[in-house]
This record gives sequence, structure tokens and C-alpha cells, in this order.
Amino acid sequence: MKHGLIDNKVVVIGAGPVGVATAAQLLQKGLTPVLLEKGDTAGRAMLEWGHVRVFTPWKLMIDPAVVALLEGAGWDAPDGDHIPTGKEIVEEYLIPATQNTDLKDYIEFGAEVIAISKRGMSKSVSRNRDDVPFTIHYTTSDGEAHVIEAGAVIDASGTWSNPNPIGADGLPVAGENSASDQITYLIPDTLGADRAQYEGKSTLVLGGGHSATNVILDLLQIREESADTKIFWGLRHNNMDKLLSSVGLNKELPGRAALGIAAKKAVDEGALDLLAPMRVQKIEKVDGRLHVSLVVDGQPREIVVDRIVVNAGFRPDMAMLRELRLDLDDVVEAPRILSPMIDPNLHSCGSVPKHGVKELSHTEKNFFIVGMKSYGRAPTFLMRTGYAQVRSITDTLAGVVSEEPAEQVAPACCGPEDGVGGTAMSCGGKLDPDPVPASCCGDTSPQTSCGDTSSKSSCGGASEPKSEFETTSSCCGSRS
Repeated sequence: MKHGLIDNKVVVIGAGPVGVATAAQLLQKGLTPVLLEKGDTAGRAMLEWGHVRVFTPWKLMIDPAVVALLEGAGWDAPDGDHIPTGKEIVEEYLIPATQNTDLKDYIEFGAEVIAISKRGMSKSVSRNRDDVPFTIHYTTSDGEAHVIEAGAVIDASGTWSNPNPIGADGLPVAGENSASDQITYLIPDTLGADRAQYEGKSTLVLGGGHSATNVILDLLQIREESADTKIFWGLRHNNMDKLLSSVGLNKELPGRAALGIAAKKAVDEGALDLLAPMRVQKIEKVDGRLHVSLVVDGQPREIVVDRIVVNAGFRPDMAMLRELRLDLDDVVEAPRILSPMIDPNLHSCGSVPKHGVKELSHTEKNFFIVGMKSYGRAPTFLMRTGYAQVRSITDTLAGVVSEEPAEQVAPACCGPEDGVGGTAMSCGGKLDPDPVPASCCGDTSPQTSCGDTSSKSSCGGASEPKSEFETTSSCCGSRS
């Protein structure tokens, strides 16, 4: 047995980029991964934004352990400088990794994890708790229930299925649930499969990050061809400067800067109705349309739209972990040691110090949350941070001694983001390992601008937390 594991079997939940990397690293280090994915393919969630092009080239998006397996199977690697779409990432990287390599023998699709516990012990039982295996309860697509045991569990299930609601208080606004059939919390394929829902219609887009900006620009393209298409853009804070900055990330990633420039041009030309600062009070469905009551710049206003797109970020769903003893910060909902490093209420400069198995550990021995879910409600997770996280964890489980914690490295895009609880981001350049770089005040260099989670740069002091509809300084994907 490895490093105190009572069973060399390690269950990994979720076959996204970080989950697949986890399984590959475990296999590489002599442990037995069991990768459970509720979808029918790896990267199921990514396919929901498959039409979106990320900002980061292939060479920054792949995990070495996965690449080693792929190369052993004769993988035809994509051009390292090509910037892929979400669909390309799934079809050219994740699916080959889980179907054409040894990983295919360790993954079960259509397996949705319902709950995790310890064999014969509820959460309240303490005696000899570390000496019994985990029990992982899951159902398969045929409705059959299963239970397996494992010496460790790594939750890489992400946050994509649990988007934030519209309300500024973290709850749905009045009428939001009743209007759910005309509200999407994802990134609609407005130029493709979803075009009929938006062409010639009125749409309110809520969110100030690059997911929302992508949606806005696609709607503007539709408007050029269909003049009766009407667009409202709602921001909690009117802060376009972060989208337009010519230094830092935008300098490193011109495609990201182009988004902001195009959006600002549309606002200046009156091609859309910018509502900022604003908050939504109520939604009422009348004759098939949505009457939205707002407060815009302190004044009440009502607009009537056909659709609402909410790009307000995501939050972790902890329901399946209820019988485990977790050590979570009650604000950020991330591991307690990690939380101060990423808390948007505390960080104004956005750099995240090195972190690994120590910062990601919980009271329950050999249980870990990694990837986007490990950051809880903080919006600044980076995909290659996830690769580094699981490298530290798998080293520990395999008994490999490492002198350094997982390193915060140049990130690669895993998906769209927007606001509190947002998902992964793509950036460029090496991140400064210090939590508050000396150069951050008044500077948006690549070392500090990538994970800026505040609305004000106070450099070392507590800052106003970034809200769901505020323009962010991070990035995720460009228009495909």
C-alpha cells in the first residue's frame, strides 16, 4: 500500500481536464484510478461551451502525464500555438486520452456520484475513522445504484452545473425561477444552434466578464443582419477599463483586448443599451415576454425582453459530500488554509501563492477537492493550477517526497468565467508566487493582472469584493 493508503484504489470524480490529468498522474505513479464521469464522454461540461474559443494556445493547456499516455498511443498532437475552442479541447485531447490510452480501462461514463462516506460510519462516528475505506455511491445511466470502496477520493467535479442566480444577495430574484425557460446561465451558441432564440428578439445579458462580452458581441453581429434585434447589457458596476487595459494580460493576449475594444465601441455607438450600475429587483412573465424591474444608477426602470443570459459565475455544490468531514472556509467555501490566498474580499492584486496537498487537505484523511471546485466561490481558478494541485496530491498519495508545494504556473484556459464563483481563466506569463507583489499598486503587469478579483486595487489592504456583474480583469475565451 502507498503512503498510508488502506487501498491503492483512488476514485476521481469528473473527467474534465483536471480529472483526466489526475487519473493519468495516479496511473503513472503506480496507483489505481477509478474515474467516474456522469456524462457520456470526457469533457461533457466543456461541450456546453464548445463553440467558444479560448485565449490560450494548446502548448499551455496540456498535462505532461496525459501527453505521455497520448504519445504512447500515437497521438497526432495539435499545433502548440493554435488557440482551440472548447470542442477542440474535448475532441482532440480529452476524448483521445480516455478512449485511446490505458485510461480507457479505468473510466466509467454515465456514472453520477450521489454521495461519499466512510464504510459503516456516518459523519458523527470518530473511532478508527482513518482506518476504513471511503464508500462512493453512484448511479449509472440505466438507473442502477452502485457502491465502490477506495482508499482516497479526489473530487474534480467542477462547478459548471451550479451557476449563480441573478440576485445580488446570492439568491434568485422574485420571478426568476418561474421564468427559467427563458433564462440561460451558460453561453448560448447565438451564432449557431441557438440563433433562432435571439434573432429579432430582445435580450438582457447580465455579467461583466468575457463570457458575457462574447455573448454581447455575437448578438451585435446578429443585429447587423437583423436590425430588430435589441440588446441590453446589465453591469453591477460600470467599469469597462479592465476590459480595455492595453498592458498586462491584454498586452500578452491581443484577442482578449479585442473583446473589450469591440464592446466599448458598441457602447459608444449606441448599438446596445448599457445598464450600469444596476441591480435586478423582479422578473414578471407577461404574454410570453419578461418584464424586468431594475434599479439603474439609483433610478427605477423596467425593460421588456424575450430572453435573459446570466453570466454571473458559479459556486460549488457540496451536497454529495455531506457525510464527510470537510475543513471549509464558511465564506469562500474553499479549503480553510487555501481560502485566505484566494478570497476576493482580501486580495486586490490577484496573485496566488504556491499551494498543494497541505492547503487542499481536509479533516477527512485522503479526501481532496481539486480544480475549479477547490476555489469555492472565488473566481480566479486557472486550469494549470489544477494540474499542479493534483501533481502535489498524487505525489503524496504515492509516497513521493516533494520539497516544494504545487507551483502556481502559467495558466491555461479551462472555461468561461464571470464573477463570484466563476470558473477557469486563461492568462499568459508566470505568476508571481508572492501573495502581494510589490509592483502591484497602480500596475497591471502579467504577474498581477491575471487573477485580479477586486473592484479596487488597494494592494495589501482588504478590497471591495467583485460582484457577479462587475467587469473582471480575468479572461476565458474569445469569439470563435
